[in-house]
Amino acid sequence: MEKKCIGIDIGGTTVKIGIFETDGSLLEKWEVPTRKEEQGKYILPDVAASILEKLSQMGIQKEDVAGAGMGVPGPVLPDGYVEVCVNLGWRDMNPQEELGRLLGGIPVSSGNDANVAALGEMWQGGGKGYRDIVMVTLGTGVGGGVIINESIVAGRHGLGGEIGHIHVRDEEKEHCNCGGMGCLEQVASATGIAREARRTMAKEERPSAMRKFGDQITAKDVLDCAKAGDAMALEVMETVGRFLGLALSQIALTVDPEAFVIGGGVSKAGQFLIDIIEKYYKRYTAISQNTGILTLAKLGNDAGIYGAARLMLG
Repeated sequence: MEKKCIGIDIGGTTVKIGIFETDGSLLEKWEVPTRKEEQGKYILPDVAASILEKLSQMGIQKEDVAGAGMGVPGPVLPDGYVEVCVNLGWRDMNPQEELGRLLGGIPVSSGNDANVAALGEMWQGGGKGYRDIVMVTLGTGVGGGVIINESIVAGRHGLGGEIGHIHVRDEEKEHCNCGGMGCLEQVASATGIAREARRTMAKEERPSAMRKFGDQITAKDVLDCAKAGDAMALEVMETVGRFLGLALSQIALTVDPEAFVIGGGVSKAGQFLIDIIEKYYKRYTAISQNTGILTLAKLGNDAGIYGAARLMLG
């Protein structure tokens, strides 16, 4: 039997798991609940038991598995050590080693979940066909991952790809969740876009379609209004696009990827969003017309399992 590989994406609510052929074909995917009681002690045993049961059902022997990759929501050192995963309750442990033991010796590799998702998009998603990509995930926060020569660049301290915490806005007075001020995440995440809209509505009284949503406005509301031509919503998105374009320019002038892959819930705005970002990205990268393209992610919530499986293929 040709070797299989397993991808595991550990989230705060569920753990997504997939079994793949080594060419990237997804054979089976499923989820198990993330049991976070008692500092998350049940998460890995639940994952291992579910995988072993599924392998048995599919008639796959452990020796026919090249390995299991795992995306973890926190910084991961090269040996798999995790200092803390706040939303899982994990502290001072090596989930990579523990899962390998629970799987009866199947090799396990691990990485930060955002970096792993970027690897998945490079392998079978919006970055397919490229060897060097940077993924930017615009969700509740702003995440990212840097892939150079088909490998994750996590950095010496696990900070590689922390795109959301690049400082872009000097005038920001509120603190980001990271403790800093003026982070990209504060303006370009779904939360940040909604906050920017509330601020804009509060500082002037001119009419806007956004006002019907009041303080409950969401990033989708802002984007829908902007697409419909609402002037104030367009101003909000110009601000968002300007700071995203600035951050991508800084990244381009540091690692020069072939492509930026834009994912996350905000990316559902599609080409409308890409066009706004690209205008500023090109303005701030005036040194060359030959820079990495901007494109949309394709794998959605499955990016993590694809990338985790790809970890095992070198």
